[in-house]
Amino acid sequence: MLRSAAVIQPTLKDDSLLADIEAAKADKRHFHLWWLGQSGFLIQWQGRHLLVDPYLSDSLTAKYAGTDRPHVRMTEIPISPDRLNFIDAVTSSHNHTDHFDPDTLKPLMRVNPQLKVAIPEANRATAAGRTGAKPEYFIGMDAGLVKSVGGFRVQGVPAAHNELDKNEWDEHLYLGYIIDLGMKRIYHAGDTLWYEGMENWIRPFKVDVAILPINGNRPDRKVAGNLDGREAARLAKAIGARIAIPCHFEMFEFNTASPEEFIAECQAIGQPFKVLKCGERWSSSALEGV
Repeated sequence: MLRSAAVIQPTLKDDSLLADIEAAKADKRHFHLWWLGQSGFLIQWQGRHLLVDPYLSDSLTAKYAGTDRPHVRMTEIPISPDRLNFIDAVTSSHNHTDHFDPDTLKPLMRVNPQLKVAIPEANRATAAGRTGAKPEYFIGMDAGLVKSVGGFRVQGVPAAHNELDKNEWDEHLYLGYIIDLGMKRIYHAGDTLWYEGMENWIRPFKVDVAILPINGNRPDRKVAGNLDGREAARLAKAIGARIAIPCHFEMFEFNTASPEEFIAECQAIGQPFKVLKCGERWSSSALEGV
């Protein structure tokens, strides 16, 4: 397997990560989240657990070995998915493998028989084909739809990767999600550029946490693009997010960015932010000082 010469070690991984997840359960007043790399997050709220866009394998490194797009991993996998046998729900924003990875999802489905998996409705056939599950197994989402997913209230919002693409039934191929956690809300953007009217879609939700990609949009990478650090900071400000957390960096050498631009822009415009390390926990108790 291809490896970077300087692999980044997660702050917490394996047993230490599991111990931290268990310890966080004692604080039922707040929600907790852990960055698992790329756009993947584990969210814990009142003893329930939601995985958002988890990528916990080396499937892309293997797939693109020997091609002109080698996916050389920068950060170690924080935990094997078959150790996460307490997950209630998974959301996937779109069908790119780092957001819908069968090598992550199939073990999760095996060790969590009651697992609920939400995907864009437009991705139902692809999801079934990749995992071997029946198409009706999945919870189909679209922009504006609100559904309960494993005890979490989730609403879809449009994402542009790079366009606001839809299928022949007018269903969005790419989504972000608003996740309700009692009186708090998380916006996970999935993969997206800043499209016209985007802030008007999201601002009414009064999100507390905006999780936004920062790797940018460079056609020379031969992959669809995202917000860059400056745009992510400004979008967080435009939607009134109480705190912004960047993602989609430090996973693959060819498609990453330093968070320094994001940090500098947040500081310049007065947008509260937190840059996590892979495996690090953030808790909503931090919002009490924002």
